[in-house]
Amino acid sequence: MTSTELAKRVGITNANLSILKTGKARAIRFTTLDAICKVLNCQPGDILEHEGGEMDV
Repeated sequence: MTSTELAKRVGITNANLSILKTGKARAIRFTTLDAICKVLNCQPGDILEHEGGEMDV
């Protein structure tokens, strides 16, 4: 599946999908994560990775 098709199925822009793919996103809505997982038939842990580091509070 292309990024364009994934973005269309999820209901987000190609630009926002690119930000998610490159790890530059500071947050993701649960609804967006849920939609991505439904389209890809996966679980959040399959596509998310914890990188550690300091957390902004």
